[in-house]
Amino acid sequence: MKINRLNSIIILGLIAIIGILIAQLLWTKEAFTLEQKKLSQKTHIALLEVAKKLYEGTNHELPAQNPVQKIANDYYIVNIDNDFEPDILEFYLKTEFKKMNITTDFEYAMYNCQSDEMVYGNYVSLSEKQKAKQTVYFPKHKNLVYYFALRLPHETTYLFSSMRFWFVLSILLIFILLIYVYSIFTLLQQKKYSELQRDFINNMTHEFKTPLSSILIASKYLAEQNPIKEDKKLHTYTNIIINQGQKLNHHIEKILNIAKSDYTTLELKKESFLIIPVIEETIENISLKYPEASIKIDSSSKDYLLETDAFHFANLIYNLLDNAVKYCDTKPEITIRIIKEDSVLKLEFIDNGIGIASKNISFIFDKFYRIQNEKSNEVNGFGLGLYYVKKICNLQNWKISAVNNLKKGITITLSIPYKNDKK
Repeated sequence: MKINRLNSIIILGLIAIIGILIAQLLWTKEAFTLEQKKLSQKTHIALLEVAKKLYEGTNHELPAQNPVQKIANDYYIVNIDNDFEPDILEFYLKTEFKKMNITTDFEYAMYNCQSDEMVYGNYVSLSEKQKAKQTVYFPKHKNLVYYFALRLPHETTYLFSSMRFWFVLSILLIFILLIYVYSIFTLLQQKKYSELQRDFINNMTHEFKTPLSSILIASKYLAEQNPIKEDKKLHTYTNIIINQGQKLNHHIEKILNIAKSDYTTLELKKESFLIIPVIEETIENISLKYPEASIKIDSSSKDYLLETDAFHFANLIYNLLDNAVKYCDTKPEITIRIIKEDSVLKLEFIDNGIGIASKNISFIFDKFYRIQNEKSNEVNGFGLGLYYVKKICNLQNWKISAVNNLKKGITITLSIPYKNDKK
């Protein structure tokens, strides 16, 4: 099965993030090992200095062999081969640990010759919180007489705290990976629903078109029969069937075109033309459908030249005017104001309709979106007109926006990059 481009990008992105996460975890592990070695070396140097201090002022010399032995990660013994006092030992330990910037707590014990056992010395807290004296077992070591042992009970915690940045970065990467996986899952779900929706719309509209075509053909044939022509009431009913069938067919065509444009880019056949005549022709078409509507053009010039697809531009104007008329509870009065500001040509469609709640106005260009109010229940539609307008604007990098008027209705503004001036 051939993997499409989107799936390839998703898989590569997932592999990349997992690879970065694994690399980060390996670096964190290596950093922990290095920090452990660093602490061990600093502790070793500090204990060696303590041994030298204990030998000072005595007749004995420091043995050639290193007196410091590391028994475990957090346990050391130091062979002094000389008698010493606990208070002096603790003082030297605090001093040397401070010099080496070792801030973790420690505890020590000394070998007692008389009792032949290790005697617990003290728990020394180098943090702000003082801890009570504890009794911890220190094992006795053979072949040593004058020595002391030292334990770092919180070595692991101390190392973790010194590597806070590494752990924060690792957690952040894990969090990003989770967000990525969730986003991809959501994207695939949306893609699946979108495809199901598109297939459903296509199938349903095609199924509607076949019986509808038969109804229209039969109705037109019926309308041409003499008995129908002679009976005014039957002729009226037949025309209603034909008109409503054509209206339904128009809606189905609109849905099919929108569904098709979702997965194939609309082709715009650009040409240069004067926009005022196109708008005037569209107004004439709207007036045939809505004779009561009053639509006027307010423009300082009739020579604005535009390069775009004339067919889609006319449809765009038609949809905006059709919407403005349909959502009006009085006599529709619409003004199309055309102004040029610097390098932008603005077309403002100002109506006196029922308006839109501020919380909903940002959604009116969404696909299938229809505001629920008393007027929307009367108006037939699928919420595709303004979606189509927005789509045509996006294809040409035009901007479209909508705001409520101060008194009544809304103003939809179409901003078109404009450089051509006909002189």
